[in-house]
This record gives sequence, structure tokens and C-alpha cells, in this order.
Amino acid sequence: MLAAVALAAVEIAAGAAHAQPAAAVTDPETKLAFLPTLGGATFERSASGPGRGTTYTYSTAKKLAITVQVFGGDRPVPAGSTNPVVVNEFSNELQSVEQEVNDSGYSHFERPSVPSSCSYGGVTFRCITYGALARGNARIYSKLLLTGYREHFVAIHIDWGQALQHSSADAEAALQAFIPALMR
Repeated sequence: MLAAVALAAVEIAAGAAHAQPAAAVTDPETKLAFLPTLGGATFERSASGPGRGTTYTYSTAKKLAITVQVFGGDRPVPAGSTNPVVVNEFSNELQSVEQEVNDSGYSHFERPSVPSSCSYGGVTFRCITYGALARGNARIYSKLLLTGYREHFVAIHIDWGQALQHSSADAEAALQAFIPALMR
């Protein structure tokens, strides 16, 4: 599910005009505040569904797409990125991502064999960057971050693409501004 949200977000960010700023939304479980603007990114929309948690979508002025998904309230999730519950969920998410990317018409899925650890502000995530070829042979990339936070999973994706002349440095700069603003 995360892959479909993440990879579709590149196309949304590339073509959508920014929505009018909405009122702040506070996730009832984690108490994370999803403000109209966070770290330079503008809130676009949110969606929720049974078993899927809630997904919050943002875009930056450079048309990078950032999605935050809060899920897993049916079981307590230990805090942090290195506990077995988060490590197992991260592995499951990666398997789902690869399957969804292939099923969505993207090709040449690539990712490192081992995830790493990424820190933004005071929060550490299990993370990995993957890429695939979209229609028209434009390469798109997504960075997946996952951690346990207030007994829930918090997954963040940032998406960028060659066609929009984005780089991994653009994505990192956006994450360095966005995540500390969200998770303070």
C-alpha cells in the first residue's frame, strides 16, 4: 500500500496546484500535528481506512511529494527503529513496495540489499531508498522511513524524479526541514 501511495504522489506533486491551507489536523493516537505548512511543505490531503491507518500527503515548492502514514494501532508498537516489531514491519513493507511497484507498471525496481538508519531531529528511522523506471523511462525514487512512535508505526516517504530535475540532496533537505517540524 505504501508504494502505491508514494509513487503516485510523484505524479500528484508534479501536476497538482497547491490546495488552500487547511486547518491543522492532530492525529488522535500519536498527537502529531499535521499543520497546513510543515518545514516548507504544504498539506495536500489526508485519507484513512480500516486497517490502513491515516495517510497525510504534503508537497514542497520544488514539487517533492512527502507522505506520512500512521498505522498499527491494533497492537502496541515499541518506540524506535531497531526493535524487532519495527524491523519485521519494515521488511514486510519492502516486500509490499517491490510487489506494488512491479504491479503498477513500473520497471527496473532497484534498492540496496541492506537498509540503513537515518536520524532527523531527535528521531531515528529505519530507512532505504529505492527507484524504478516510470512510463517514458523517467527514473523515480522514493525514500522509505519507518519508526515506532507512541505505540504506532510512523512511515514517511519522500518521492522525487529525474523528469522534475530533483536530486537526493533535494529530498534530504526537505526531510531535514519537514520531520523535525512534525515530530517535535
